[in-house]
Amino acid sequence: MKKIISLILCCLLVGSLFVGCGSKEPKSGSGKSTEIVLYQFKLEIAKQLDAAAQKYMDKNPNVKVRVESNGEGYTTTLKAKMQSGQEPTIFNVQGPSDVEDWMNKLEDMSNEPWVKNAANGTLTDVTKDGKVYGLPAAIEGYGFVYNKLIFKDAGIDVAQIKDFASLEKAVKELDKKIKSGALKEKYPDLEAVFEYPAKETWLTGQHTSNIALSPELKSSTDAYNAKSIEFKYADQLKKIIDLQSSYTAAGSSRDKLAAVDNTASVENGIAIGRVAMVQQGSWIYPSVNSIDPKVAENLGMIPIPLEGVVEDSIPVGVPSYWVVNKDATAEQKAAAKDFLNWLYQSDEGKKIIVDEFNFIPPFTNYGDLKAKDALSQAVQEYSSAGKTIPWVFNGYPNGWSMDVMGTQIQKYLSGKATWDQVIIEVKKQWSELRK
Repeated sequence: MKKIISLILCCLLVGSLFVGCGSKEPKSGSGKSTEIVLYQFKLEIAKQLDAAAQKYMDKNPNVKVRVESNGEGYTTTLKAKMQSGQEPTIFNVQGPSDVEDWMNKLEDMSNEPWVKNAANGTLTDVTKDGKVYGLPAAIEGYGFVYNKLIFKDAGIDVAQIKDFASLEKAVKELDKKIKSGALKEKYPDLEAVFEYPAKETWLTGQHTSNIALSPELKSSTDAYNAKSIEFKYADQLKKIIDLQSSYTAAGSSRDKLAAVDNTASVENGIAIGRVAMVQQGSWIYPSVNSIDPKVAENLGMIPIPLEGVVEDSIPVGVPSYWVVNKDATAEQKAAAKDFLNWLYQSDEGKKIIVDEFNFIPPFTNYGDLKAKDALSQAVQEYSSAGKTIPWVFNGYPNGWSMDVMGTQIQKYLSGKATWDQVIIEVKKQWSELRK
């Protein structure tokens, strides 16, 4: 995975050599009036995606692109839409398990113009029997996103946080300064080091668990093929969860965290200076920037250290793929493919992807266009240094990450289950779902 990510970054850095491959504006419009529905789960780009769809429609008046965004229970609502006959034309899948589940709905996109420009390794999870079924949305990375100014004013040198022990020391030091009121004048809303939105089982069940399962499972393909898991690093994962949850405003009553959502973590958390650090990724930059550009400019990212195993690397991968519903009409499929190709391969679309979505592009033909925001730059720096671990959660059994792992973490935080009970149950459910 490290080699793959390094290759991706190299491709991006020398992309100007290949800019001629994708500089042609794709042909747009089928000549017939048609409507396509794009259903997606990344709420942080909902407004930007609406605006992009409008730009496409301005160029293609015979095509209507309707964007629908839903960040909560996406898989469940997608299934409901399919069963009710309200099938979207374009939707998201996340990896091998999703590809298997939706295979009877996926249009073969092997011959699309963008395929040849996809960065090395970005199509692996959506390739089956030599056919490509999805367009990679972006390259993303996550870790502990922190407010540099708060740490600086607290006298804490983040450069010295190199492992779990030094992170824990810094967290305790910052916690003392917050509780003593030493930072109150400059940061009147600052009430805790962390926010941990346990209501968001994607964040806990996918992203937090990935820190411990990535070194064990190695890749999303290995995770997909694993009939069972050992959960070798369960104790280290417990330390990560305990550190985050104990130093939130609800630290003394962690059961309350099950009601804390993503908005509380980002828009009403780090963006307004209520907390100093959150487990999040490069995708939160647009949301923070829309609330306070100064905070956004001063965001940094450090690894979530798995004590004694991997303490200096961040998880980097492709968060999702755009797929086209093969049961849509021929006109809808043509318009859907054209829209995606315009968005990711036209000169205008590339600027939208980089400058408005703030995505690290998963293609090699973007020339000098690179995400300029602080978090994407941090991801690129870790990737260039080879300090990455893979996203293996895209290969988890369907339903396991959120419905099992995420729910069990909620039970642990509320005191309804011990950590040992959690691990026993999630291992059992993994095996059951693989039968």
